[in-house]
Formats: sequence, C-alpha cells, structure tokens
Amino acid sequence: MLRIAVPNKGSLSEPAVEMLREAGYRQRRDHRELVLPDPDNDVEFFFLRPRDIAVYVGSGTVDVGITGRDLMLDSESSAVEHLPLGFARSTFRFATTAGQATSVADVAGRRVATSYPVLVAAHLRAQGVAPAAVVRLDGAVETAIRLGVADVIADVVETGTTLRAAGLEVFGEPILRSEAVLVRRSDVDEPRGLDVLTRRIQGVLTAREYVLMDYDVPLELVDSAVAITPGLESPTVSPLHDSDWAAVRVMVPRKETNRVMDDLYGVGARAILVTSIHACRI
Repeated sequence: MLRIAVPNKGSLSEPAVEMLREAGYRQRRDHRELVLPDPDNDVEFFFLRPRDIAVYVGSGTVDVGITGRDLMLDSESSAVEHLPLGFARSTFRFATTAGQATSVADVAGRRVATSYPVLVAAHLRAQGVAPAAVVRLDGAVETAIRLGVADVIADVVETGTTLRAAGLEVFGEPILRSEAVLVRRSDVDEPRGLDVLTRRIQGVLTAREYVLMDYDVPLELVDSAVAITPGLESPTVSPLHDSDWAAVRVMVPRKETNRVMDDLYGVGARAILVTSIHACRI
C-alpha cells in the first residue's frame, strides 16, 4: 500500500486535496482525520504539517508526499522532487531598506532574517557570499529590520506591496521559484504504486491545462484549420452528412481558447464548441 503525506493546513492543503480528489482518490471530510485509508486504490493518506512532510518522506516513514519546493530544500532531508504540481507558486527574494543594496553581493557581512535558513544559507554559499548570520524567524519577517534583529530579509514576494509598506525593496535575482511538488525518497527504488499516482496526477494537470474543441470546417479548408489546432499528436477529422464538410476534434491549451476560436472562425470554421476535460491519460 502506497503511503502518501498530504498537507494538513495552509495554502498547500486545499489545492492538494482537490487534486487528489480529481485523480480519483478518496479524501477526508473531517479535518480532524489525520490518517485516511483508501483500500480501493491501495493507498493510505497521512495529513501532516507541510514543513514536516519532506522529513517523513526522507526518513521512509511515508513513501511520497506533497509539499513546497522551498520546504523540501529547507528540510535537509533525502527527499527529492518527483513531479511539479503547478499550484502554490511563489518567488523568494532578498529585501532590505530602500536604496541599501542592489545585488546579492551586498548581503556579505550582514544579518539575514528568514523562515528558510537552510535554503537561504545554501543559496548564499553557492553565490560565494558570507553573511554575518542567517537568523531563523517563524512567520512574517518584514519587521525584522525595523526591530533590529536583521539587516536583510529573505522572504516570499508576490507583488511587493507588503514589503513596500514596511519601507523595504527587493534586490538581486530570485533565490528560488517555488511551487507545490510531489516528493519521494532519493536513495531507494520508486515505491510500488507511484507510477499509477504519477499518471493520475499528470492526467489532472493535463485536464486543467487543455480543453476539447470541436468544430465544422469545409473540406478545402481543413489544412488551414488544422494548422491552427495541431493538437497534442494530431486532430481527429471525421466526415459529415454534408460531404463538403468535415468535423474536427482536438485538444487546445485552455488559455488560448478564445484566440484559437477567433482564428478558426476567420478561416471558415463554424459550430465551434469547447468542452472541459475532467480526466485524461496522455
């Protein structure tokens, strides 16, 4: 039975549960449940603190888990990234008082406050920069400079609004671009059942990224229409009752749906329909 760790709370929790549910796995209805067997799919779920998941996976207590790339790297465990999951994206940046730094070299000899000390220290070593200290703080670190415990902070930056409100500005290149990832242990063979879990999750990711598009097009315009919608491998082209027309079915990137519909209509396609994909195997 495959043992899967799932975030118990935080920004990773609900998207992870929804992804697993879309992949056909049983999920808990009561947030107080910490262990949930799913015998029909030969898996068992353990709901754990996101920061602990990579540690449990690395120790072999569970086989795989869903956590953040940042949390995995900060854990110092033997867990490794198996599959990026496309949600909970974030960017880690350095920040300090406006005008005080322009590059990572300016961190040298300064105190750096962060919730991810291992990740930040490893990044600075890779850049050949020696800070005075890396100070671990749990929770928000924006006030660390004002309170005198640090000269620089390293934190998640989305729009920068929170930092600007604290009188700070980002500098240098991003430390890390993170997102939710499926992790497994690096020093053992892939556990039994991981291949099925991987295919199911990849099916969910593909279903979220693509839609199914159907349209009718005159036979002499099929090549022009297919050039707009090449699909993943090749579109399905079928004859219609009217022998001068053909029906085309193809997968199209969801974010390009309206542009593709406009382009198809422009070359003569009609009855253009779009359908969501709930599950697939590619």
